[in-house]
Amino acid sequence: MIPAPFDYEVAESVDQAVELLGSRDDAKLLAGGHSLIPLLRLRFARPALLVDIGRMDDLRYVRDAGEQLAIGAMTRHNDLQHNPLVQEHTPILSHTAGLIGDPQVRHRGTIGGSVAHGDPASDLPTVLTALDADLVVRGPGGERTVPAEEFFRGVFETALGPQDVLTEIRIPKLGAAGWTYVKFTRRAQDWATVGVAAVVRRTNGTIDAAAIALTNMGPTPVRARAAEGALKTPDDAAGAANVVAQESDPPTDTSGSADYRRHLATVLARRALEEAISR
Repeated sequence: MIPAPFDYEVAESVDQAVELLGSRDDAKLLAGGHSLIPLLRLRFARPALLVDIGRMDDLRYVRDAGEQLAIGAMTRHNDLQHNPLVQEHTPILSHTAGLIGDPQVRHRGTIGGSVAHGDPASDLPTVLTALDADLVVRGPGGERTVPAEEFFRGVFETALGPQDVLTEIRIPKLGAAGWTYVKFTRRAQDWATVGVAAVVRRTNGTIDAAAIALTNMGPTPVRARAAEGALKTPDDAAGAANVVAQESDPPTDTSGSADYRRHLATVLARRALEEAISR
């Protein structure tokens, strides 16, 4: 289908983007376009104005920020996959970026666009939730930082206001922690039917801390707190996996029923935890 008519502006800076977003009641940002353009073509999105921020190279970076990595919102998935700092300090992010779509999507899609879209079937929001990442947002009231777990509020709904621009993602370094992200798709390049991100910190035979987050098991990424609490030793992986879906609210759709997703989450969680513990 052909999108509904809209006006188009190119923003040269974040401040200009904020101003342009405030100039219309229904304006949307365009970054890589791989989330928004399909919605435009189906007319599920009908903005009066598109504000293109795709030329903001100053939002395309990965920097060492001490205990965190600072990643510009316009950084493309392909760059995340191959960036040496990401591979060294947050390898789960590099790994997950390489699982997104196909090469064309990874060369155009951006981490900021994926996060701001708020799709519960998207991979990166789940990983950022598991990593306790912080998201930096700039709007008409200035800059603020939002924890990832508070950023996602519903299906395609985030903490971004109508004039807000996501500018940076700050991710704690993993150090020696074990990690993995696994997902199940019905066909290659599909959205995840279910995905599981796991980060495990251990000393000798004891689990010091664990973070488990689920994709497409609710309207937002789900932190599996009960499963995290059940993981005390490496032998607890199966038991933790059995309660991983306890706090979820999975949908029923053409990819599977809610009960199927709960079963799939259990299977994938055990696989993810065993892999994270073994790293």
